[in-house]
Amino acid sequence: MIKLRLKRYGKKREASYRIVAINSLARRDGRPLEELGFYNPRTDEVRLDVPGIVKRLQQGAQPTDTVRRILEKENVFEQVSAKAVS
Repeated sequence: MIKLRLKRYGKKREASYRIVAINSLARRDGRPLEELGFYNPRTDEVRLDVPGIVKRLQQGAQPTDTVRRILEKENVFEQVSAKAVS
């Protein structure tokens, strides 16, 4: 199964995360199928590849709880449902 989850990078105590599509059995910082965004919890900066995320969600990718909250905050799920209707 494909998951949308966070991949950690950065220095100690200065972590940033990439939002990636990755096989659910792969390790946390393993090689992703696709990088779909960026999240910095210290500054709450979020950059998303919305068309790529929508495509992965329509293909059946499951977001983790943290990624789901980030996507809800950025209203990505509204675009997924809008694409499904049209």
